[in-house]
Amino acid sequence: MQFADEQGKTPLLDALWECADQNHAAFYTPGHKRGQGISPNLANCFGSTVFKFDLPELPELDNLFAPQGVIQEAQQLAAAAFGAEYTWFLVNGSTCGVEAAILATCDAGDKIILPRNLHSAAVSGLIISGAIPVFVNPEYDSVLDIAHSITPEGVANALKEHPDAKAVMMVYPTYYGVCGDVSAIASLAHNYNIPLIVDEAHGAHFAFHPDLPISALAAGADLTVQSIHKTLGAMTQASMLHVQGKRINRDRISKSLQLLQSTSPSYLLLASLDAARQQMALQGKQLMHSTLQLAITARKRINQIPGLSVLECTHPTPGFHALDVTRLTITVSGLGLTGFTADEILHQHLDVTAELPSLQHLTFIISLGNTHADIEKLINAFTMVSQRYQTDCLTIKPPLWEDFFSKMGNRLQISPRAAFFAETETLPIDETSDRICTELVCPYPPGIPILMPGEIITLAALAYLKQVQKMGGFISGCADNSFGTLKVVKV
Repeated sequence: MQFADEQGKTPLLDALWECADQNHAAFYTPGHKRGQGISPNLANCFGSTVFKFDLPELPELDNLFAPQGVIQEAQQLAAAAFGAEYTWFLVNGSTCGVEAAILATCDAGDKIILPRNLHSAAVSGLIISGAIPVFVNPEYDSVLDIAHSITPEGVANALKEHPDAKAVMMVYPTYYGVCGDVSAIASLAHNYNIPLIVDEAHGAHFAFHPDLPISALAAGADLTVQSIHKTLGAMTQASMLHVQGKRINRDRISKSLQLLQSTSPSYLLLASLDAARQQMALQGKQLMHSTLQLAITARKRINQIPGLSVLECTHPTPGFHALDVTRLTITVSGLGLTGFTADEILHQHLDVTAELPSLQHLTFIISLGNTHADIEKLINAFTMVSQRYQTDCLTIKPPLWEDFFSKMGNRLQISPRAAFFAETETLPIDETSDRICTELVCPYPPGIPILMPGEIITLAALAYLKQVQKMGGFISGCADNSFGTLKVVKV
C-alpha cells in the first residue's frame, strides 16, 4: 500500500499545474508569455490552455541539471517504478541518453563493444567521446532478411580479443521486437568488471507485465535508456536513463547530460514523464494485459489471412532469445508485394499506417494507446489487401549476409570522431573504393550499417548497397539519398 500511495503522486505535474494557475505578470521566457502572444493559428490547432504550462525553470519547478525539488522527487519515483537505483529524465530523447552513456564510460581512444546493427545515436556517441568501436555482428535470418540481437558467444569472443574494452552495449529489443540474451551478456561484461549499457528505447513497457520479456535492469544491465514516448504515455522526445550498481559513474552521467541536453528543458515533456510513470506504476499490469490481448488477437487472425505470416519466436536462438509480441512484424511478400508497396496501399487507401516498412515486411507497434477498433481496422485492411492484391509470391533473393559478414573484417582506419572532423570531399559512388568513409550508410533491409565513419569503403560494400537499392530497399544515413555520391576523407 505504501508503494501505491507513493506512486500515486505526481510532484512535477502538480507543481507545473500550480505555477500555470498563478495570475502574475510574466517577465520571463518563453516570449509568448503563457500563451498570450502565441500565433492564433497555433492556438487554433493546439488550443490555448497548453501554452500556460509551457514554463521555464521557475523556482517552484526545480532545475533539471541540479534537481533538489520536484524533479528530484519525480525521478526518485520513476527509479522505484522501473526498478532502478537512480533515474534521469531526458528531454532530448533516448539519443542523448545513449550518447551520455558512451561519453560517461569511455575516454578518447577507449574501446567499446557494440552491435553492428546499432542506432545512429551510438555512432554520435562514438564521435562525441572519441571511443573506438569493436563491432559484433548480430544473428541474422537470411530467409526473412532480418537482423536479430548479438549473441553471448559473439560478445565473449570480442571480450577475449579486446579485454581492455571499457563497456559493452546492446540493443534490446530490436526494432522488430527481438530480444537477445541480456542476462548472459550482462554476466560476460561483469566478468571483466565492465558495465553493460542497453539501448532499451523500445522496451520501456517490459517491467510492467510478466508475459513481456524481462526488463534489462532486472536481467542485470548496469545502465538502460528507454523512450517512454515510444511504447508508453509520454510525449514525443521524453525518455529516461536508469542505472544500478557501482560500475557506472553517476556524476559523469550527470555531467555528460549537461553537455547534451537543452538548458531550456520543456516542462511539458518533463511533466509527461511524471504522469506516464504514475500511470504505469498504478495501472501498468492491467494496461499491459489489455495491450497483450490486442496483440495476441492481431497475431492470430493475421496469421490466418492467405499470403501473410507474422514473426514469431517458435524456436529461440542465442540471438532471438525472446520476442515482444506487442511488436507485430508481418511478412507480405507472399502476396506478391513488397513491404513498401503494401505500406503505400494501407496508408493511402485503407487508413492504416505502419511504424516501419521494409522489403518483405511491415512492422506495427501495438501499445496501451491502441483499441479493439484499431485492431479490427488492421485485420480488415490486410484481409482486403490479401483479396484484392494477391498475385504470385514475390521472388526475393536476400543478400547472403553471412557471406558478407565474413568479407567485412575490421575496416576501421581512423576513429569515427577523427572521420567526422576530417576535411571531406564528395565523390561519385564508383570512385570511393579504398577511401575512408565519413558517413553512416545503412540499408533497409536489414537495418545494419554497411559503412561507418572511419571505415575503408570496399568494392564488396558498394556492390551490396547497390544490390539492396536495386531490389527496392532504401539507404539511409548519407547526405545523398539517391546514393549517387558519398562523402570521404579528403586526401
